[in-house]
Amino acid sequence: MDAAVQLLRALVAIDSVNPSLVPGAAGEAEIGAAVAARLRAIGLDVELQEVAPGRPNVIGVLEGRARGRSLMLCGHLDTVGVDGMRAPFDPVVRDGRLYGRGSQDMKGGVAAMIDAARVVAAEGLAAGRLIVAAVVDEEYASIGADALVKRWRADAAVVTEPTDLQIAIGHKGFAWFEIETRGRAAHGSRPKDGRDAIMRMGRVLHELEALDRRLQAQAPHPLMGTASLHAAVIEGGRELSSYPDRCTLKLERRTVSGESDQIVCAELDAIVARLRAADPEFEATVTPLFARPSYGVAVTHELPRALSAALHQGHDADSFIGMSFWTDAAVLGEAGIPSVLFGPGGAGLHSTEEYVEVADVLQCRDTLAALARDWCSRAPV
Repeated sequence: MDAAVQLLRALVAIDSVNPSLVPGAAGEAEIGAAVAARLRAIGLDVELQEVAPGRPNVIGVLEGRARGRSLMLCGHLDTVGVDGMRAPFDPVVRDGRLYGRGSQDMKGGVAAMIDAARVVAAEGLAAGRLIVAAVVDEEYASIGADALVKRWRADAAVVTEPTDLQIAIGHKGFAWFEIETRGRAAHGSRPKDGRDAIMRMGRVLHELEALDRRLQAQAPHPLMGTASLHAAVIEGGRELSSYPDRCTLKLERRTVSGESDQIVCAELDAIVARLRAADPEFEATVTPLFARPSYGVAVTHELPRALSAALHQGHDADSFIGMSFWTDAAVLGEAGIPSVLFGPGGAGLHSTEEYVEVADVLQCRDTLAALARDWCSRAPV
């Protein structure tokens, strides 16, 4: 069995569900130790960066024999939860696909980048520096990537998220908000005494649905598509016989280039203001929770073109794509590290049946190794 596939099977077999998503989950300690051991075994110098208790970034470094440029290969170790999956940590290969939680998102990409480093290390890196960074917490708040860029820099980076072996030069951002509507608690038999906070949230939901339709009707960004929003979590009420005095809604707004969380907040504030103007008794507040910006690297940048050449498919600028999901590439890019996305294909991200194409993992490995040889050998700018 190919070394990359063996590694992938070992990684999928390790439970690394993000504890920020699933309280009490295993986290990245065990998988981080396995990655560190593998990087040391193939000849890289390894540093563990403790981001939170039991949650280490693992950074491996391969130094070249001469001066050159640096390339970072970056991927995350955490996964989402496994509810509804029959055997999430039993990696099975069937019909050219490897199944299991995290196989596509993104242990396939992590295995490919680590095995690319093995190939390069075995040959000897002629020049420059190759950095392999396996980080924590991408599926929640990306505290791993935030910590990484405080200590590590590179002339370029490839984030090995699943892209079906296409080169992605940008992706959407997101913003999370909470809206709370307030009512007045009262016995269900006394409608004049009560105000129904859940009914009032219904007005908000109607406005949000209209906003989402407008956003998706706009001309799409050439790489990122259209902005959107969805209502994610709603709760309110105490018992059937009482008027609810509060209702809270958590929503996510996906943003494209040129949109900020301040713009989104203004949209939501405008909705609340309109509803308040229509009904003086309407009470609601909007609270920002968390946001990450969209990301893009110029289509003319040297990095995607060098990766295209390494892929040996004659890609031109028209074939570069954007992704709908957010990634750590935005954190790296904001820190001054030009980054692209490139990883294997598959299906089932965050679903109950997830798989990665084994042949894609091997092609990704070979492409990354070719890119590292070329990129690192060039003289620093």
